[in-house]
Amino acid sequence: MERRCPVLDTTGRDLHGETDRLRALGPAVPVELPGGVIAWSVNRHDVIRKLLTDPNVTKSARNHWPAFINGEIPPDWEMISWIAMDNMVTAYGKDHVRLRRLVGKAFTPRRTEAIKPRIAELTGELIDALAAVPPGEVVDLRQRFAYPLPARLVADLIGMSEEARVETAKVIDMMVDTTVTPEQAQAILMGWRGAMEELIAEKRRNPGEDITSDLVAARDEDGSRLSEVELTDTIFAILGAGSETTINFFDNAITALLTHPDQLELVRSGRASWDDVIDETLRVESPLAHLPLRYAVTDIELDGVTIPKGQPILVNYSAVGRDPALHGDEAGRFDITRQDKEHLSFGHGPHFCLGAGIARAVATIGLSSLFERFPGLSLAADRRDLQPLPTFIMNGHRALPVRLTAQVPAEAGAR
Repeated sequence: MERRCPVLDTTGRDLHGETDRLRALGPAVPVELPGGVIAWSVNRHDVIRKLLTDPNVTKSARNHWPAFINGEIPPDWEMISWIAMDNMVTAYGKDHVRLRRLVGKAFTPRRTEAIKPRIAELTGELIDALAAVPPGEVVDLRQRFAYPLPARLVADLIGMSEEARVETAKVIDMMVDTTVTPEQAQAILMGWRGAMEELIAEKRRNPGEDITSDLVAARDEDGSRLSEVELTDTIFAILGAGSETTINFFDNAITALLTHPDQLELVRSGRASWDDVIDETLRVESPLAHLPLRYAVTDIELDGVTIPKGQPILVNYSAVGRDPALHGDEAGRFDITRQDKEHLSFGHGPHFCLGAGIARAVATIGLSSLFERFPGLSLAADRRDLQPLPTFIMNGHRALPVRLTAQVPAEAGAR
């Protein structure tokens, strides 16, 4: 681990190229994270699948990362918010089972069905607002559609006001930015915890039909007592995970369809489904790239490479669907007709995404409504000029400029 190792690009300028280079170096490769922290990067589908179900791999820094336990990781480390959380995402063993059982009650198939009318309502509001844009005008579809649809829906689910959501969104955007300074990192941690504490206090005063109120009420249910920190951090995990990944999914799906008009036509003609689009987008452009962090409970052997006990592990979800060993030489090609669309964008094993059903419903309703309302939708920039988000954690663009209709009215001879 003391040998010189690659420094992970914090700007996210070439996520897929970097993944290919790291994959070629072996099943697990030490890389340098912000602050000089060393972690093992895994970029092969077989290794990732194995690690995600290995009981000797944990997400609990407070139990299994000696550097964190011993105070070697400073409180202003650039990625401190990802490891300081105490919720079902970072819990281990019995604590993980306890917390996941409590939160899982909010994400049943019945609740997914019940939320669909609200998804349709939010989608309609955003599309109506877009329809008021003058013909041919360039619109940032990420800011006007991809971002607010999932963000507002998840805020509804946890009972957060629109004003509070807008303020908290600024903190979440900074949290996934891997170019932040140590000072910013510390402010991020304080910011999201403060926002969640305010939300929980409000729900204690005025409970409603939302996940936060349910979790507050369930603190003593079946003897599964949530600590105040667990409650605070769990609500934030739902907000962050439910919004950021879906925002980037929409960004990537819309970009892929607009740059592959033949694929879009397959959906419009009924020869392919929106489910095909969803899974192929998640495969080739996973909205979540690297998720910090996991840790080795014991020494872990991987095809001749040993990850020592206590070392951090960085799983690259975006690497799975693009692994040639899984999907062949054309793994990077967007093709909604391919039979095998295997990906792990919703996770795998004990940490599989509880909100996957709701995410699919949002994706289906959102995409189908958008492309039905705006059949002339087109990119207003070359795809190569779209700027990536400044992060190696998420996979998306800073902006998605589009024209909702043809630049020149069709009756005037627009091509």
